[in-house]
Amino acid sequence: MQEDRRLAVLRAIVEDYVSTEEPVGSKALVERHGLGVSPATVRNDMAVLEEEGFITQPHTSAGRVPTDKGYRLFVDRLTTVKPLSTAERRAISTFLDGAVDLDDVVQRSVRLLSQLTRQVAVVQYPTLSRSTVRHVELVALAPARLLVVLILSTGRVEQRLVELPADLGEEALASLRSRLLLAVTGRVIAEAAAAAREIVPEHPDAGDPTAAVVEVLTEAMSDHRSDQRVAVGGAANLARYGDSFDSAVRPLLEALEEHVVLLKLLGEASSGGTVTVRIGAEGPYEQLASTSVVSSGYGPGEDSLATLGIVGPTRMDYPGTIAAVRAVARYVSRILDEA
Repeated sequence: MQEDRRLAVLRAIVEDYVSTEEPVGSKALVERHGLGVSPATVRNDMAVLEEEGFITQPHTSAGRVPTDKGYRLFVDRLTTVKPLSTAERRAISTFLDGAVDLDDVVQRSVRLLSQLTRQVAVVQYPTLSRSTVRHVELVALAPARLLVVLILSTGRVEQRLVELPADLGEEALASLRSRLLLAVTGRVIAEAAAAAREIVPEHPDAGDPTAAVVEVLTEAMSDHRSDQRVAVGGAANLARYGDSFDSAVRPLLEALEEHVVLLKLLGEASSGGTVTVRIGAEGPYEQLASTSVVSSGYGPGEDSLATLGIVGPTRMDYPGTIAAVRAVARYVSRILDEA
């Protein structure tokens, strides 16, 4: 009974501190939250919570604020994640459904996340090495020139021109297309590249186009431009945390310049739409110990090809942020699945 009441007190302190940005006193808690007990009982509960390290008193005459340990307990004991409104869900769907390609999906996602959460949003581009080949198309542009189109499970499309050693007829083109599709479709990039090379004859005829096409196709598969790329949006939202500029905002602003740091902050892509919350010192960088990260993997089907999320000072609306990150990750995954 006491534990449940103290958890309710902690929840109220977190909610009020996030909302008001001011340390929270016992009288205010009783007035705002209808806890059903006297201010004296709440003060006793706060003393226990402070002794156990869940809250702290920044100044002698001030109220209490949550610690990282307090935020962690609050997040771990969340019984419900704040649901998105119908308008918010419709806005997400409408905004993301208008994307024209993968780059547009990423850019729209980062803008949407930053607007929904009023935090800094980070979206990792899908990692090429985890992609599978969805389709390969060969288009004859001239008797001795082909356009090779590679479509990946991430929605990424690569196009390359191939100059052939000799003219290629329709029948030979259809045969080469069939062999390529049989070799690479559904395979992850590394396996697909190896399988494509295996269809090249050991001693090809002078006019055989297979080697030229496979060389261009495997080059497209090994293009790692996106593996370390992230999109960032909403840095201006950090202006809301001016009171903690030196401890939280300045280090985070510096980190936004380093994509490798951001990727490590986001962590490994979680599968199954799981949202990961890392609070304060739980993160990988000591200088960002005043920062929290809420992230989720995204990708078609059950595959998580990359990660998206938000980063910001530990004083954030965790229930609302978790709901927004989860919803955007699911919508992006659906778009990639249908691409």
